[in-house]
Amino acid sequence: MATEAPRRRRPLFVALPVVAFLALAGLFAVGLYSGDPSRIPSALTGRPAPAISLEPLPGLTGANGPVPGITTDALKGKVAVLNVWASWCAPCREEHPLLMQLSRDPRILLVGLNYKDQPENARRFLGTFGLPYAAVGVDPAGRSAIDWGVYGVPETFVLAQDGTIAEKFVGPLSEATIRDKLLPLITRLSGKPTS
Repeated sequence: MATEAPRRRRPLFVALPVVAFLALAGLFAVGLYSGDPSRIPSALTGRPAPAISLEPLPGLTGANGPVPGITTDALKGKVAVLNVWASWCAPCREEHPLLMQLSRDPRILLVGLNYKDQPENARRFLGTFGLPYAAVGVDPAGRSAIDWGVYGVPETFVLAQDGTIAEKFVGPLSEATIRDKLLPLITRLSGKPTS
């Protein structure tokens, strides 16, 4: 009588990498498809905004004359909304009409950080689509944007009256984001309801 050879069993250590990979892939998928993609946590949230001193966009004038650049002190005393934008950025064009509407809110100071742009292109962009900003600072090399943790354009930061960063929005602002998140945050930070 011939004896049957014992069945080989796969060692547990061979299956472990497959199980680990599937678990990590599942966690990645959950993180990718849950939550609001426009809200990427910032390490700066709740901390004082990085020091900033940006020259004004040359030749840019508004209703009250030359538009100033951006300084740290100018971002204090009122809820400030700092929008990082560029003329070459297609999503910036998408959100610009909403920024024009937002600029009418007397509770905020809306400022623009012009990122890695040519001055003539930035002026042309604002001349074509409108000037929502009370101040525009130029960041031709992107150094200030790095200090602020900017991933790309557009991005929008909301600062409390004391100059701390309260929130960061990545990507173009939408009507829903402004209505459901940004305006309630401005109301909370300013202590004043929408007028």
